[in-house]
Amino acid sequence: MAEAQKRSSHTTLKRRQRFHPKRDVRPAVLAKANRLVIWVAAFIGLTFLAIIILQAVL
Repeated sequence: MAEAQKRSSHTTLKRRQRFHPKRDVRPAVLAKANRLVIWVAAFIGLTFLAIIILQAVL
C-alpha cells in the first residue's frame, strides 16, 4: 500500500521544464521580447505623465 502511494506521488511531482530547441522559443528571443515590452510600457507611462503635467500647466 505504501509503495503504491509512493509511486503515485512521484508521478504527480512537477518536473522542471527543459528547453526543447524544436518546440520552444529560444531564451534569447524571450529576453528580447521582454526588453521590448518593458521599453514600450515605460514609454507609455512617461507619455501619460507628460500629458498630465502639460494639462496642469495649461
